Amino acid sequence: MASAATEGFHRDIESGVLPPPNSGTTGQFDQSLTKNKAMPRKSTELHSAAEQDDAASVKRILLEIDSRRPIHGASTEVSVAPLKSVDEMNESGETALFVAAKKGNASIVKELLKHSTREGVMRKNIDGLTALHIASGHGHADIVQMLLDYEPELIKTAGPSNSSPLMAAATRGHAAVVDQLLARDCSLLTVLKSNGRNALHLAARLGLVEVVQSLLGKDKQLGRRSDSKGQNALHLAVKGYSQKVVKLLIEADPAVVVLPDLLGNTALHVATRKARDKIVEDLLLYPETNVNATNKDRKTALDIAEELPYSPESINITSCLSRKGASRANDLIAVKELNKALQGGINSAHSVNMAAILIAQIAFAAIFTVPSGGDSSGIPLAMSSTSVKVLIICNSIAFFASIAVVLIQVTVTRGETEPEALAMVAEVTGKLIWLATISISVVFMTAIYIVVGRQNEWASTLITVTGGVILLGSLGIKTYYEMKLRRIRSIRKKET
Repeated sequence: MASAATEGFHRDIESGVLPPPNSGTTGQFDQSLTKNKAMPRKSTELHSAAEQDDAASVKRILLEIDSRRPIHGASTEVSVAPLKSVDEMNESGETALFVAAKKGNASIVKELLKHSTREGVMRKNIDGLTALHIASGHGHADIVQMLLDYEPELIKTAGPSNSSPLMAAATRGHAAVVDQLLARDCSLLTVLKSNGRNALHLAARLGLVEVVQSLLGKDKQLGRRSDSKGQNALHLAVKGYSQKVVKLLIEADPAVVVLPDLLGNTALHVATRKARDKIVEDLLLYPETNVNATNKDRKTALDIAEELPYSPESINITSCLSRKGASRANDLIAVKELNKALQGGINSAHSVNMAAILIAQIAFAAIFTVPSGGDSSGIPLAMSSTSVKVLIICNSIAFFASIAVVLIQVTVTRGETEPEALAMVAEVTGKLIWLATISISVVFMTAIYIVVGRQNEWASTLITVTGGVILLGSLGIKTYYEMKLRRIRSIRKKET
């Protein structure tokens, strides 16, 4: 089980608290990889020799161990087990091999491996690290090679929180060791820590350019992999300051720009919240970036930028977003509603046009077939009656309203594409088609009254009343729901 010190060390690496190896604090950074900075107590003479890089003493001690090997057939009760001293651990649970792997003395490691057992080489210290984790984390490629040649299965061993030797090298910026390990086993790319992060997540968060290049060189879509919070490598990279790492991730796979985490945040949201103005500028250069994407809190990047404390960075971010057409989430709601209504109007335009043409045809035919016949001069017998006059007036209204709808639709089709204009056209044509429909209905009821009203007045009255109720009821229901919808929208606007 990993110690509290090591757990804290790994948390610091992932959060970006610890600096990269080339920041001038490498010595202090290296000492964090093992529990104790000083030589731990209960160390053997072999540990001390390895710590002091005393190769001559190491060889002498190993010769003494060889001289104590049991003679064939001798009792094991009075003999020292072969090589037991080589695998003996100190207080940190480390053999001399751990010490030599950390110091980077390849010649001592080579001698120790000659006398080591597989169990000793595979052993983990009290922090859950193997000698391969130690060597990888300190960038000792030659020792990494020796250890893997001796025991290839070391490459699959898991450290604290399921960290791999590749992660140990990646978080320390040792690109050469990263390439070396991946050449041995490329499946290390898919190994995840307990929080779901891979080696690319860790390197991107720390801004380690060469390591990110090496990892993406093996799999360009590795940046899409998300951790337990839904964050990909770009989400972590924009929390730092390395514009080069951000560029590498996007150029390898532009789709990562639009991928959200579990809270709906894109890389632009995260960079804005962290006030990384230079990185925000870089993200806005890519056409894949959606400047008006909203997260689950219904906030755009501009909403987040306006909540930042006043600073040169926040001012620059707000300015950059505004230049790229960024909007607040509340402003986008109105635009979405307009586009929705507009899309509905466009989809129904063809149906409205066909209905208008049909009504116009009916009205055109009706004007020349006035009911009740005519005399020898061709004048309708009922022309002087009020019902016929109503028929002619309503028929004319229906005809010209339908023609107006057709004319407007043709005009729009010829090039009127402004959203506001199209929304207005949809509203006007809708009202005209309602007028034409009511008028042609009145024409029908009037014609019924003229034909049967003289002999069966009750029938014409029934038809007229029924038709009127249906038309007025339809208009009433439509008006009621329109007013209700307006009230709901008004309440929502007040709440937001």
